[in-house]
Amino acid sequence: MSKPSTRAATTSPAPIFAALGDRTRLSLLMSLSDGRVRSIATLSVDAKITRQAVTKHLHVLQSAGLVSSIRVGRESRFAYKPESLAEARSYLDMVSTQWDDALTRLRQHVEE
Repeated sequence: MSKPSTRAATTSPAPIFAALGDRTRLSLLMSLSDGRVRSIATLSVDAKITRQAVTKHLHVLQSAGLVSSIRVGRESRFAYKPESLAEARSYLDMVSTQWDDALTRLRQHVEE
């Protein structure tokens, strides 16, 4: 069975998966995934929710490490951080490997 990386062992991917479990946050992340930095006002233009709601969703994404923000004057601008998503994918790969190993052992046991 493969062991999780040191980073994966100390950091739970749960906040990332929780943040990605909301359609609005997924939509915001997709908007930011092109690499452009955007303000809350810009991200709110096509949203069917208030700026305050967009702000709350962005803070959840930021807490999960999926976006970063910088202040430019009175405005906050947000950018996508692919590293956290890569960590979540690495976690899923590890779980997949563990299941593959378990299924291989089960198949070997059944065939004996």
